[in-house]
Order: sequence, then C-alpha cells, then structure tokens
Amino acid sequence: VQLQASGGGLVQAGGSLKLSCAASGITLDYYAIGWFRQAPGKEREWVSFISAREGRTYYEDTVKGRFTLSRDIAKNTIHLQMNSLRPEDTAVYYCNARWGSAFDYWGQGTQVTVSS
Repeated sequence: VQLQASGGGLVQAGGSLKLSCAASGITLDYYAIGWFRQAPGKEREWVSFISAREGRTYYEDTVKGRFTLSRDIAKNTIHLQMNSLRPEDTAVYYCNARWGSAFDYWGQGTQVTVSS
C-alpha cells in the first residue's frame, strides 16, 4: 500500500493550496481516507476525512468553511483544497487511510508553509 502526497508549498496568508493523495494497493470505496497535520512542537491532529461507503466529509473546526476534501474513486485519489490559509495552518500534512481498526496507512507527508 502506498499513499503518495503532493501539492504542498509556501503561500502567503489568505492564499490557497491544493493537496493530493494518490493511493495504490487499496480502493477508496473500502477505506476512509483523509489528512492529518503536525506543526513543529505539536502533536499530530486530524484535519479532514471522507468516509468509505457514503463519501461523507468531516472537518476539524478550525478548517471548516476554508478547506474542501474531495474524492475521485476512479483515480483512487483525494484532493484537499485549502483556501484562506492562515499562518497557523503551517504544518506537515500527512495522508492517512484506514479500514476500521485493522488497517492504518500513512503517506510520507508534504510541507505547507503559510507566511504572514
């Protein structure tokens, strides 16, 4: 199983970035998939998830209304559109896919830096 994350970078506050995560070895209609992030000196926290069957999206409170998670089943890929970025969004973003408590996979992480 591989989760290949891409799309991070440096952006000014108020700007936008789009992260992508391409999955191989799993099919997204069986796995919940989404993003966590970890800022320097802080614990990893979840950002957004999409459920396996229903494709329902969930967002952490501080990103609601600014981030949009979407899923392309045919391409086995998810995208996280991040708008109105804030300096506090600066972190390494990790793609995560899980099937219940039995399987839990992580991507390599992509750096997002928002300058003030």
